[in-house]
Amino acid sequence: MNKPLNLIFSGLTVFSLLTCVISCSHDTPDQTEQNDDTPTSGIVRISVDESYKLIFENQIYTFCQLYPNAKVNVSYKSENQALEDLLEDSSKVAVLNRELTETEKRAFSGRNIFPKTTKIAKDALALIIHPENIDSCISLETLKGFISGETALWPSSKNTPVVVFDNQGSANARFMSELAGIKAPGKGCFAANGNLEVIDYVSKNRDAIGIIGVSWVSDKDDTLSQTILKKIKVAGIQTEAGCYKPYQAYVATGEYALTRDVFMINRQTRAGLGTGFVSFVAGEKGQRMIKLQGMIPSNMPVRIIRIK
Repeated sequence: MNKPLNLIFSGLTVFSLLTCVISCSHDTPDQTEQNDDTPTSGIVRISVDESYKLIFENQIYTFCQLYPNAKVNVSYKSENQALEDLLEDSSKVAVLNRELTETEKRAFSGRNIFPKTTKIAKDALALIIHPENIDSCISLETLKGFISGETALWPSSKNTPVVVFDNQGSANARFMSELAGIKAPGKGCFAANGNLEVIDYVSKNRDAIGIIGVSWVSDKDDTLSQTILKKIKVAGIQTEAGCYKPYQAYVATGEYALTRDVFMINRQTRAGLGTGFVSFVAGEKGQRMIKLQGMIPSNMPVRIIRIK
């Protein structure tokens, strides 16, 4: 299922390199976590679901600007890899869109570790299609058929759809498989190597449909999001009440169907830098940043105005 994609956004690659230069979150092996860290100083390593890369680059940068003695080393990975890092203690904090299962909790408690889970946001999956694809509203049943492989054709073009996920073992693939009632994505689905490769593939293939985190296309003030939106089109979910796209209001009310919660899971047993960073993201500044980037903060009121 996992086919290699040698696809690169040249402009996005430059952006990523610049981010590495200016960010305080360099992933360097010689800077390991210190046992004497505090909530605002020291070094900590965290693993983040790759869907939330844009959000956490900003969160980490701001946190380290406020607390210059703090160093947050971040790795962006699939859900399975992030959980493995947390269990093996190579990361103190993981960012996922689900809570730990009972089996995972027992694995930690067997080591006398009881991770704390903090909900930080409500998120959504975005369906992206080629700009020339006229099927811009897709019913859930059609989408489930695409994922399972039971629906073989696009409604309008009658061409075969190609569903692209970010990674094997990713939260996006798991979420959509559960939605379709299957263990894993069916035929006609394959995994790229991250959200940017999904976007690039869809921009070049008319019958492709990509599954990515909404934060990649939801921040209207972000230059990367604007670049992405020029290359692809965001599809909506068709319901009896209408066609809903992953706008903030529809995600908040649940009218957009592909919504999920985002959690930070902290395994630190004391008030160290991991705990301090989680508190920052769940606090006023971190929650305001989440709202500005198009997601729904969990600890901040959101005002929804309906205009007729």
